[in-house]
Amino acid sequence: MTARVSLAMDHTDIAAKRFAALLFDMDGTILSSIASAERVWADWARNHGLDVESFLPTIHGIQAVETIRRLDLPGVDPVVEAERILRAEIDDVQDVEAIAGVAAFLERLPAERWAIVTSAPRALAERRIAAASLPIPPVLIAAEDVERSKPAPDGYLLAAARLQVEAGDCLVFEDAAAGIESGAAAGASVVVVTATHRHTVEWPHPAIVHYEGLHATREEDGVTVHGLMFPRA
Repeated sequence: MTARVSLAMDHTDIAAKRFAALLFDMDGTILSSIASAERVWADWARNHGLDVESFLPTIHGIQAVETIRRLDLPGVDPVVEAERILRAEIDDVQDVEAIAGVAAFLERLPAERWAIVTSAPRALAERRIAAASLPIPPVLIAAEDVERSKPAPDGYLLAAARLQVEAGDCLVFEDAAAGIESGAAAGASVVVVTATHRHTVEWPHPAIVHYEGLHATREEDGVTVHGLMFPRA
């Protein structure tokens, strides 16, 4: 029997729906790496004559190479620069920390019923997850695992396939616009995690600030998640 996840929630879109698996973005969703990431990117931006304040909001939720490629800077090789940034980010994880409540929440999920889908390269993802003292699931989809990064749905589709479930039966936890679009494009239901948001944004999806108050219990046919309650639309 396929184990599923049942979430007790009060929202018209996903009320009382049962999910085959939970799929989590990494940065901003299960951990915060904003301080360290923005430190590295700010140095890079200043070295390339960019306005740091306007540039930094563009780095979240997509692969570094795509961020650099979109700038179309003369004489800049996006692949080479992305590698430099990767090495700097791996070296700088001192401010990385788990989102409140997520460690206890993830510990109760069966390993075969959740995955991480990130735009970060695997080496950086594993480094940040370890720095936040969070578990690494058997299924971790990183930048090098897909041809198209978020907002394309490839990462979430691949995660669902490796868990042997349908993406449309999954619930995606995301924080950034590109990732939210990616999860929705995969056909999954989406919950927006706002722990690291600096501004209020209206999304056509339910939202949570953190994982405090959530808990998962194993049952004979899967997992039930309690405490995920949303206001009615």
